[in-house]
Amino acid sequence: MTGIAFFDVDKTVLSVNSAALWVKREFHAGNVTRGQALRAALWLSLYHLGFARLDDVIVTAVRGLRGLKERDVIDRTMAFFRSDIVHYIQPAAREAMAAHKAKGDLVFLLTSSTNYLCAPLGDELLIDGFLANRFAVEQGVFTGEPEWPLCFGPGKVAHARVVADKLGVSLLECAFYTDSASDLPMLEAVGHPVVVDPDPRLRRIARKRGWPIQRWRLSTAKALPAPAPTRRTLPAPATIPPPPPRADEP
Repeated sequence: MTGIAFFDVDKTVLSVNSAALWVKREFHAGNVTRGQALRAALWLSLYHLGFARLDDVIVTAVRGLRGLKERDVIDRTMAFFRSDIVHYIQPAAREAMAAHKAKGDLVFLLTSSTNYLCAPLGDELLIDGFLANRFAVEQGVFTGEPEWPLCFGPGKVAHARVVADKLGVSLLECAFYTDSASDLPMLEAVGHPVVVDPDPRLRRIARKRGWPIQRWRLSTAKALPAPAPTRRTLPAPATIPPPPPRADEP
């Protein structure tokens, strides 16, 4: 093994934002009200416009799960993945992962999405594991609280560092692929940052710092899925310490 390749999910491994598709599906299935769907869409829009932090969006969304059975959410997410998500895996993401595997690197998802979506996605991609947001559950029921630290911003660095330390790998030997300027702390932490179809702010930063910029999202058309792999059990999450204070962004 030479290093670890970490991949963001939304608009990197996937050509779409899975959260927006999830809200749409949940509304049409009658699992959320029109008001809840509109509020979720507003939060996501404010985040993409830079007027809301994703950690606020996540905390608000998790509160809406309070009292729901975890098993129901797992089943709904599995159905959502099969019908709405698997076709949006980008061929270039599969190719990049295959290239890292050929070099002996481990491949992990590192995402603000949930562990419920990442489990089937990780199985589909035949990767080594994933680091994602997880929610507190008691006796099979959601409490409405996330597990801290959130896998977002500097929290992604904290999650990745625990895994790298356990494997005896320096983050300077690791790569990270993402589209979002919100991932700047992780891009700065690794030795091989790769920017994929970046948002305008990240594009400016990448050009200034000489980071490679790759174009993966040739269109929003659905890509054909690879043959279904044999299901594997992915590693359990590591115990993550609180993230360090976020440095000022340029």
